[in-house]
Amino acid sequence: MRILIIEDDTSLTELLSYGLEEDGLSVDICHDGLEGLTLALQNVHDIILLDRMLPSLPGEEILKRIRHNAVDTPVIFITALGESLEKISGLDLGADDYLVKPFDIGELLARIRCITRRTFRHSSSSALEFGDIRFCEKESKLIHMNNIFILPKREGELMSYFFRNPNRVLTRSQIIGNVWGPDTEIEDGNLDNYIYLIRKKLSSLNTNVHIVTIHRQGYCLMLK
Repeated sequence: MRILIIEDDTSLTELLSYGLEEDGLSVDICHDGLEGLTLALQNVHDIILLDRMLPSLPGEEILKRIRHNAVDTPVIFITALGESLEKISGLDLGADDYLVKPFDIGELLARIRCITRRTFRHSSSSALEFGDIRFCEKESKLIHMNNIFILPKREGELMSYFFRNPNRVLTRSQIIGNVWGPDTEIEDGNLDNYIYLIRKKLSSLNTNVHIVTIHRQGYCLMLK
């Protein structure tokens, strides 16, 4: 998952970037409103974390413009303006959530997961592509040319996480936290069993995509 942070507080962006990347997310950062608008209009991010008070262009105007240009990327306002009227106006402008500074990184991650689940559930067609295969999240369908696998629920959730983080080494704790949940305790071999099942399906498809074990680090979805 790719996150765009538009925030002029460099110390805060460093902390957020560290926390999000520790959780397996990819992060882009900008500190200027106009630059943030340019990046947001590219429509390549899964979620935008947007400050309201920014140099060059305020967060409210960024949100108005991206919505006017049919960019429906979920937006979470992160701001020191915590009055009820401020929250209401932010949500009415088209924000999906509103988080008042200071906040805990754990709460931010929980809100991101909530928005992600809601977005995927209401998406009419959510197809991820990597290499020569596609994965349709809604149907949990793995597709290579004319070959199709319908994955069971947990395998589908695991495949979705890999597809949203290609070419990134994902630690066991990151995978378990994002697929099973941060407070879930599973047996040591459980994750390995699911990885084995997914690898078998990828092998059967004769694709150039595979999951590599990175010694003492985790797993990575890569091209052969």
